[in-house]
Amino acid sequence: MAQPSRFDLRATIQPGSVYYFYDSNLTSSDPHYFIILNKNPLTDRILLLVCSSSQLQAVRKRRALRPETVVEISPLEYSDFTRDSIVDCNTVFEKSTGELQRKYDSRQLRVQAVIGPDILEKLRDAVLESDMVDGEVQDMLIL
Repeated sequence: MAQPSRFDLRATIQPGSVYYFYDSNLTSSDPHYFIILNKNPLTDRILLLVCSSSQLQAVRKRRALRPETVVEISPLEYSDFTRDSIVDCNTVFEKSTGELQRKYDSRQLRVQAVIGPDILEKLRDAVLESDMVDGEVQDMLIL
C-alpha cells in the first residue's frame, strides 16, 4: 500500500502568507500569527516574518516614540483575526522553510488565509522605517 504523500508547506508560501504557531523567542507561551514579508519567499535564503499581538496598548506604549513602526489590523481588514491586533515591525523573525515545515509536520503550525496586499505593504513600510531592523533584512524587502 502506498504511503500518503507528505504535505509540502512550500505550496502555501507566498508574500503575505500567515501562519499560527508558538515561537520560543516570544515571552508569551501562546501561539501567535506570523506574516511573511518577503517579496520572493521561495527563492530567498530565509523567510522574514513579523508577529501580531492583541496587546495593543502595551505595543503602542513601547513604540510611542516610533508609531510609524507599528501597524494595527482589525478583523474587518483580515478576517482570520478575531480581535484588533497590532504588529511591532521593529522585530523581524528569520525562519527557514524547513523550520516551518517541521512545525507543520508536528502539528505545531496552522496555515491561515493570506493577508491582503495593502496590509502587507504597510507592514513592509513599517519595517523599513525601523532603526532597529538590520539593513540586510530591510534590503530584502526592497529588492
